[in-house]
Amino acid sequence: MTQLVIWLIAFAVILVLSLKRWESVSPSLDKVLPAAMKSHGDNAIVWSLALAILGATTLVRPVDILLTVIVIAVLGLVGAKLAGWAMNKVDLH
Repeated sequence: MTQLVIWLIAFAVILVLSLKRWESVSPSLDKVLPAAMKSHGDNAIVWSLALAILGATTLVRPVDILLTVIVIAVLGLVGAKLAGWAMNKVDLH
């Protein structure tokens, strides 16, 4: 129950702050995202909700987030290696 209360408080604080300061959050977010995902100042509610969920979860359960990032990185590395291996085997002529 305590974790839920802490998560809800963190979620609310991050959401309010990101919506309030969207003019400074949006350019920072656009610098980190690929072109297809850039917000260009639009979708403040969607991006603020996503940031609040990720931020609150990171504050409450940092080890789970760290392990998830490690698993995603390993899967991405394996996928990149397999794609490179497959491209070497394909005859493009």
